[in-house]
Amino acid sequence: MVYAFIFIFGLVFGSFFLVVGTRLPEGKSIIKPGSQCDNCHKKLAWYELIPLFSYVFLGGKCSKCHKKIGVLNPLIELFTGVLFLLSYFIFGFSTNFIISLITVSILVIIYISDFKYGIILDSPLIIGSIILVIINFITNPFITGLYNLFGALIVFAITLIIKLIGDKVFKRESLGGGDVKLMIYIGLLLGLKAGLLALVLAAFLALPYALYITIKSKEKEVPFGPFIITSAFLVFIFQTELLIFIYNLLFLNI
Repeated sequence: MVYAFIFIFGLVFGSFFLVVGTRLPEGKSIIKPGSQCDNCHKKLAWYELIPLFSYVFLGGKCSKCHKKIGVLNPLIELFTGVLFLLSYFIFGFSTNFIISLITVSILVIIYISDFKYGIILDSPLIIGSIILVIINFITNPFITGLYNLFGALIVFAITLIIKLIGDKVFKRESLGGGDVKLMIYIGLLLGLKAGLLALVLAAFLALPYALYITIKSKEKEVPFGPFIITSAFLVFIFQTELLIFIYNLLFLNI
């Protein structure tokens, strides 16, 4: 029952994140108007708003105009539900579980907004960062909380320096401002060393996609935020294993 509840909880929030990620970049309210068909603007009834299941029951089409509903909607809901469930499976009911849910929430919103609009929204980062700061100071000694905050600022500063150098070398924007601001949250989440590890891992994760997009469409700008938050989530879950792997890789011949 607990697993089912958390999965459904994730589906509901996935539907909400879809609204946030698509409306806020366009300057629209996430409250009004209510959910409606993008084609005929029919207001959706309650039974058409059940995450994932409504899509299946309606055959993936609007009940009025019968235009197909994008498969991205149920996939985002399912993706969020699975990640919420994974968070509980790994951490159980704990502080890390709450932190993981916050990170998953930011991850999903960034996936939507950055891939679709090339924008990383400030509001989810601000809210998530404030919650992490509060958790840090509640669950750790005061000096540790300050150390974590200082580490986040260092991660942000290093990323900003990388951006400034990259902008000057390539004579164009190398990293978006949203990517740099995202590193504050990453620093609060992981600390200095693991935060920088996440940044390096993000570059490796983004490389295949960047090469594909560049070759296919000659596009020079690639959204980096989704890869940063993905790598941060992976490091948050598998930090020990990744550090052991890197150590063995670097000192294999010693």
